[in-house]
Amino acid sequence: MKKLIGVWLFLLVEAVGFAQPRILESLTFHSPILGRDVRYTIIVPQDYFVTTQRYPVVYLLHGLGDTESSWLEYGRVSQYVDAAVERKEIVPMIYVMPEGFRNYYVNDYAGKFLYQDMFVQEFVPFIDKQYRTIPDKHHRATVGYSMGGFGALILPLKHPEIFTVSVPLSISVRTDEQYKTEDPAGWDDQWGRLFGGVGQTDEARITPHYKQHSPFHIFQQPNIENLKELKLYIDNGDDEETLARSNEELHVLLRDINFPHQFRVRNGGHEFSYWRDALPNALNFVSDAVTGKKYRGDIKTVTKPAKVTRQANIISKEWYDVLLPTEYATTQRLYPVIYIQGDIDAQGRLQMINNLQQSIKDQMLSPVIVVFLKKQTGDFTRNVIPEIEKEYRVRTGHRFRALIGVGNDALPALKAALIPEQFTSCVLFDVPLQMEWLNNALREDKKSLSRTWLFIHTMDSSPHYRENSNAHILLRGENLYHEYRVHEQDRDPNWYLRHWNEALAFTERKIHR
Repeated sequence: MKKLIGVWLFLLVEAVGFAQPRILESLTFHSPILGRDVRYTIIVPQDYFVTTQRYPVVYLLHGLGDTESSWLEYGRVSQYVDAAVERKEIVPMIYVMPEGFRNYYVNDYAGKFLYQDMFVQEFVPFIDKQYRTIPDKHHRATVGYSMGGFGALILPLKHPEIFTVSVPLSISVRTDEQYKTEDPAGWDDQWGRLFGGVGQTDEARITPHYKQHSPFHIFQQPNIENLKELKLYIDNGDDEETLARSNEELHVLLRDINFPHQFRVRNGGHEFSYWRDALPNALNFVSDAVTGKKYRGDIKTVTKPAKVTRQANIISKEWYDVLLPTEYATTQRLYPVIYIQGDIDAQGRLQMINNLQQSIKDQMLSPVIVVFLKKQTGDFTRNVIPEIEKEYRVRTGHRFRALIGVGNDALPALKAALIPEQFTSCVLFDVPLQMEWLNNALREDKKSLSRTWLFIHTMDSSPHYRENSNAHILLRGENLYHEYRVHEQDRDPNWYLRHWNEALAFTERKIHR
């Protein structure tokens, strides 16, 4: 028995002793082009050392001021990758995290630091030689955040013969107008040293080198046939400031020229918690792309239909239907009111009601009166709200009135939301926003508008993409609190129900904050 235990321990020690590390941090390779060493971190698949298989490669690019270790440490990329492979959600891939310095993954205009030349002429061939990669453009992807988001986009744009898959997160990019007017204090150090125009302002900053590396200029070239194989997934947080405008305008440009891409805006800002949350969909997108598959779609967080045992107490009127709280007949209390208008079919309304009542039952939402406005209602602020507040036990005042609008038929809801001191919040599901109305409301009474929280939901394939983007840009520029989401294309007419609980939570937070 002792001999068997001894043999087992020997074999265990031998296995551990000869196991090769698959996560290697801060390795170096020498670049003749740069005349210096460049550090990189690499993760190889768990079965790398026991097979002869070749693998796709994902180049993970870091942001300004970070290092080749940032994706590993702050992004926890190895945890996400290993878990996804174990669940068989993605194929095994090699992940390479190069040192990006502060060069935005481009060659500087003066030719003193030719980083991009190093990357494509030396680094990629080095990785292909040192590791068992599948060494072609269809099996190479770039993923990056901030400065690395710019790199993840510009590398495939400049070298489509090397990369065909790109996932840029929170792209640190500027429109021409932003670029021309940015504060000189930081502009020279961040941009001028790379693209030329040091010490310049306005149009003089738009140098030939800048145009050659601006996604806005590249996508507007007469012939971009060489980019037709690019698979592109952009993700940006709704709390971004400068990048809110630039990323939105890039999406609008891509829609205008019918360039296929995925575009998402989620809740969050310029931070690793946001980029970590982006990883599951990013990895799925890359895995599908490098295996020649159509993207499977984002991981769904669905509002499940609730089962409510008590009958909904609905009163039908000429211009509206009223849903009273189940407790209404047994209390004397007053209630806030949520007004709902838009393209809602019978099934959609039923699920709305069920989930709302379940949210109240689960104490996620306070009891409320819900008014479903009919299409022929007209100006409901004049002919419905006074009647509701007269006939039912309503807690009056704009603080206790909220709006939810769905689709094209909800334009009156948007118009009503912009009336000063009329509603405390308004959720808009792909409503064709009227920028003239929004601009007028800002000019006439910005302070009052700031008291009405807006939540804009849309899809990246929406026909209203320009209006929704412009509204977000305007509200962010005016520093008016709002929430903004861009979801993937969804052909279900009741797509908004996937996000119904988020709409209710937003409404609850504003009424009872």
